[in-house]
Amino acid sequence: MQATSYTYDPETRTGSVLLDDGTPVEFDAQAFDAGGLRLLRPGQRVRIEGSGEGARLRITLVTLQTF
Repeated sequence: MQATSYTYDPETRTGSVLLDDGTPVEFDAQAFDAGGLRLLRPGQRVRIEGSGEGARLRITLVTLQTF
């Protein structure tokens, strides 16, 4: 699934993304670390993996979207 980086706190390695429909979804440090990233800037296009749907979506991986 694709999303856009919305917020990121480098101290806690947590943040949020916006899904394509504009829904914000938060991610934890474990999901950020799973993607192998060192930094995330607002507006970057990312690929996410998660479990659940809708309001119960839990992001398990955040990495950069590559084409």
